[in-house]
Formats: sequence, C-alpha cells, structure tokens
Amino acid sequence: MSSTATVPSTTNGHPKGLYVLFVTEMWERFSYYGMRALFVLFMTKALLIDKALASDIYGSYTGLVYLTPLLGGYMADRYWGNRKSIVIGGILMAAGQFFMFISGSVYQSASAPAFMFTGLALLIIGNGFFKPNISTMVGQLYPEGDKRVDSAFTIFYMGINLGAFIAPLLCGYLGDTGNPADFKWGFLAAGLGMVLSLILFIALKNKYIVTPEGEQIGEKANNKRDVNESEEKLPLNPKRMYLWIGVFAALFGLFYYILDFGTIGSFIFGLTIAAPGFIITDPSLSKVEKQRIWVVYIAAFFVIFFWAAFEQAGASLTYFAEEQTDRNLFGSVIPASYFQSINALAIVIFAPIFVWLWGLLGKRNMEPASPFKQALGLFLLAVGYLVIAFGVQGIDPSTKVSMVWLVSLYTIHTLGELCLSPIGLSMVNKLSPARFASLLMGVWFLSTASANKFAGTLSALYPEEVKVEKNYLSEISDADLATIESNVIDTMAFKADPKGEYAFPVANVSLNKKDKGMAIENIVFDSTSKSSYVSVFHMKLIKGLNKNFTSAVLISDTELLTIEKIEKKQADGTFKTISNAQVWNLKPEKPSFAGFQVNTLYDFFMIFVVMAGAASVFLFFLSKRLLVLMNGIR
Repeated sequence: MSSTATVPSTTNGHPKGLYVLFVTEMWERFSYYGMRALFVLFMTKALLIDKALASDIYGSYTGLVYLTPLLGGYMADRYWGNRKSIVIGGILMAAGQFFMFISGSVYQSASAPAFMFTGLALLIIGNGFFKPNISTMVGQLYPEGDKRVDSAFTIFYMGINLGAFIAPLLCGYLGDTGNPADFKWGFLAAGLGMVLSLILFIALKNKYIVTPEGEQIGEKANNKRDVNESEEKLPLNPKRMYLWIGVFAALFGLFYYILDFGTIGSFIFGLTIAAPGFIITDPSLSKVEKQRIWVVYIAAFFVIFFWAAFEQAGASLTYFAEEQTDRNLFGSVIPASYFQSINALAIVIFAPIFVWLWGLLGKRNMEPASPFKQALGLFLLAVGYLVIAFGVQGIDPSTKVSMVWLVSLYTIHTLGELCLSPIGLSMVNKLSPARFASLLMGVWFLSTASANKFAGTLSALYPEEVKVEKNYLSEISDADLATIESNVIDTMAFKADPKGEYAFPVANVSLNKKDKGMAIENIVFDSTSKSSYVSVFHMKLIKGLNKNFTSAVLISDTELLTIEKIEKKQADGTFKTISNAQVWNLKPEKPSFAGFQVNTLYDFFMIFVVMAGAASVFLFFLSKRLLVLMNGIR
C-alpha cells in the first residue's frame, strides 16, 4: 500500500533521500570491497588453494557479480519494484558474508570450501538484486530537468568510493594479520557493514526516499515502458530468437570443449557474443541506429581489455603485494589488503580535477570525444604496468621491491579509470535507441562480466615459485607421527646451512584415499640419502603461505610434504590430535600465454603492457571512424 510523506527537500540543497541512498550504498560497497580485499588471500593462505585455481574462482565470482544485475533489474521492473529488490538483495548478501565468516572459522576443516562457495552464491545473487536498483532511485528524487541531478550522482559516486576506501583498511586490519584464523573477523566486519546498510535503508526509506510530490519511490514495479508513438514495435520473430539461441549453444560448446574455458567462462563469453548479435539483427533498427549500436559494441569490446587488466587489483596484484612488496613502514608491516584502498582514495582526489579539466576543454571546444577518452584510459593503464615492470626487471624472485612501485601503478590506473569509466554508461545512454536502452545497458554489463572473468584467467598466469599440489586432512597413525617427529627437526628451529639452504630428511610416503581426505599409511626414511636441501627462498615462501606446520620431509627431488598438527575438541570435552598435510611442488611448471612463457614477474606485467597498449593504439586510430558512426553524438 502506497503512502505519502512530507517532501524533505529544497530547491537549494539536495533531498535528504540522497544521503539515505548515499550511506546505504556506502556500507554495501564497504561490504563488497572488504570481502574482496581478503578473498584471494583467504583462499591461498587459509584454504591453501594454489594461485591459479584461486584466480579462476575470483574471476568467476566477479564475472557473475556483473551478470546477475540483468536478472535483478528485470525482477524489479516487472514484479518487485526497487525497494523490495534492494531489501532482498541486502539480506542475501549479508547471509553470504556470514557464510564466508563460517568458512573462515572452520578453515582447517574439509567443509570450509563448501561454506565459502555457498557464501559466494548468495553474494552473487544478492548483488544482482541490489546493484542495479539503488542507483536508479537517485534521479527519481528530483523533478524532470532538475539541474541538481548531475551533482547528485557525483555525491552518490563519492559514497561508493568512501566505502571502497574504508573497507580494505578496516577488514584488512581485522582479517589480514598473518594468522589464517583471523580472516573470519574481516568477513564478519563485511557482513555487519551489509546489515548496517539494510537497517539504515529500511528505517529511513519511507520518510525520505520520496518524489518531490511526496510519493514513495521504488515501491511498485516499473512495468510500464515509454515508447514513442512513432516507433512501431514489431512482433518478436521466433526464428531469429531460435537462431541466436543456437549460436549461443555453439559458442558455449566451442569455449567449453575446444578452448577449455569451463562452464562459467563459456557461459559468460558465449552470451557476450550472442546477445549483441540478437539485438543488432532486429529488423526495426534504422541504418543510423545500427551504426550507433556498433559504436557501443566496439567500445564495449575495448573496455573488456581495460577492466581485465584493471581488475588484477583483487588477484595478482594482491599476490604481488603479499609476496614481492616491502611493506615495512615506520617499523610496522602494512597488510597487503590495504593497497586496494589506493584506487578509491585517488578517485576522491583526482575526480574533481578531471571534472574541471573536461569542463575547461569543453568551453574551448577542445574536449576529446568519448572514444578518444577511452583510448587515453587504456594508454594510462599500459603505462601503469610498464612502471611496475621496470620495478621488477632483473631482480631475484626472493627480493622484495619498494611499495612505491605498487602505489604508482594504482595511481596511474585511477587516472586511466577516470578517462574511461564515467563516460561509458553515458555513451551507452546517448547512443541507444529508447526501446533498446535496457538491453544495450545489459550488453555493457556483459562486457564487464567478461572482463572480470578474463581477469581471473590472466591472473592465473602469475608465475609461482612454489605451488600446493595436494592439500588434505590426513589421518596419521601414532607410529608414523612418532617416526616423523623423531627424524624431523621442528621447522621453527631450523638453521640454514652455509649454502643458504635447509636440510630435510628424505622419505618414501604411502598415501591412501579415505572418506574425508587422505591417510598417510606409511613413512620409510631413505637410508641412502638421509637429507637433502631446500633453498631459503622456497622455505620463506612456504612459511609465508602456511607458517603453522611443525614438520616436513622431502618425498621427491621437487616435492616437500609439510604436516601441521591440530588439537581438535571432541564432543566429550577431550582433545584429539589430527593433522593437515600439504605436498608442495618446489619447481612448478611456468604458465604460458599465446605461445609466450611467463617465467618472471617482468614477463607477467609485460602481458598487460602489450595488451592494453595495443588496444589503446587500435582504438585511437578507430576513433575518427567511430565519430562518423555516432552521427553527431559526441
């Protein structure tokens, strides 16, 4: 039942409803970016998932986060309205964060991954209902043609970045402590942030989120479409629909069976090609409309390369911050998650400067058109990676570089984002025919989904010096545990020999599969080779990923078995000693990309230099042609 309220706005300032939406979105973004800052660290340091798989999971998660808004927007438009969708989405996301908290609480258990994936599913679906609906309510706070709308969205955007700035600092402070058991506190803080967002929205929406006439905004489904009377709506052609469904199925098969992109990647990439094809073949489109839509498609294609490189912040650049960056500052160690706040802080600092700059150039008829701005954004992205590539060139893998390199990269990338990101949605809005506006906005989100999934694929190319080959709960007999402890020196007391290496006994280990993991059946120490050596560098890496193991043995020339004893409380109050065991590959195979082997971090970062740089050059030379296809729209 609709209700009315006193209009809490003036023509001089902004409606108070704007600030309700501001804090609601701020705390929701706090929740999202707080969890994201810890996500790959949690997978690699607590669950001991190798970087390649963790990167793939991260890419699938962030890719699906940008797909589900299509579903959430549709449900809000047709059935629920914005308000109900936001509340349902918020509840699902809060539940998702609390499942992440449970996963962090039982990270040593075999059930931890199941809790994590449940949490991710709830976060993906919840975000789909929340994300597309809250921003659409901002413009409805104002009368049509109100000049305050542009500044209102600027204020709202500041709320997003304020949440993104605070989240890695607070959640990182609580969860990224070096102790895997503390990740749960960061996830709990993210969950509480989402709960606070919900409470504020539910408590204040009826009083403040109203139209200038006092009517409730977003209470009813928006299922009435405004179509110009001059635009004839043609009936849907089933043959065309079936044709493109068939194209999607064929693309899915290509990506899944031939290119081995996995189920999620194949679905996202296939849909990203088939959906635009379905739209552009609509017979009702005029020649000019088709030309403008092609500009949207071409821009969306290049945006994939931008975000695929930019979104390394949550994956490979977090690995780099954790393992290769000297994070000592004034006697304290800065958590790796903190670096993800740099982008949001730089946006708050530089966004007003860019607004002033574009305005100044506009007054002089010198402001670059949208395609040129996007080309500049890609160029700055390449420059950022070129800077950090120089920083790591020729250094030993065990050497940590100054944090100045990473700070410089994030700052330059933010300048690129300010050239590219704000004008993207505006360009889609300007170039889309009114009857296809929502679908083409969906295509834009699809390109972002593809970019995030591609980002995970690229992050998996991060060269690893050690890699977890097997990770399981083990059931070690008392006899074998005693054998290990009598032959292996506690790693905490290891002394490097003069060669700069650690001595380990060599053993043959029999592993048998059990219902809940693996069991070490037998350990026989090699009498002909009582010990072998592992480099200090490799030990530092292993201890950095799992510093809680108490003993280790070499089981081959390239494999080290580490064992961690855990005292687990039983139902009767007694404690039982169980063990976690990991087999580490000390010489993992280096990844390759397009026939190019990625042996070093320099090789890895140069992939993004070449990719973003080439995309920038191509888009720059295409820009003049795109301006022609835009038919007068800049």
